[in-house]
Amino acid sequence: VQLQASGGGLVQPGESLRLSCAPSGPVYMIYDMGWFRQAPGNQRELVATITRGGDTTYLDSVKGRFTISRNNANNTVFLQMNSLKSEDTALYICNAQYRSWGMTNILPTWGPGTQVTVSS
Repeated sequence: VQLQASGGGLVQPGESLRLSCAPSGPVYMIYDMGWFRQAPGNQRELVATITRGGDTTYLDSVKGRFTISRNNANNTVFLQMNSLKSEDTALYICNAQYRSWGMTNILPTWGPGTQVTVSS
């Protein structure tokens, strides 16, 4: 199963965006979920993670501006991004650890990402 992300776009510095991401098909359970980002010429970096129980971690440069949350009922993860800066411009990619129906192994899955551009 793949992940489908939405919510990206072009905004001005200081504005906000809310990204969302959910699996493209049915799964038995989603465990840890997270958001990565990759800007042209840069390595992919981990922006935020959230466990099924709601424990979170953040990249230092987004602490206090970004909030990750999730809805376990529909396996959706969100990334609320406030006070956006030009350096936040990147392709934002969601990731999840999941288990399919009838399977015992936990696998990682990714989505194609959603572009966030912050520019005046």
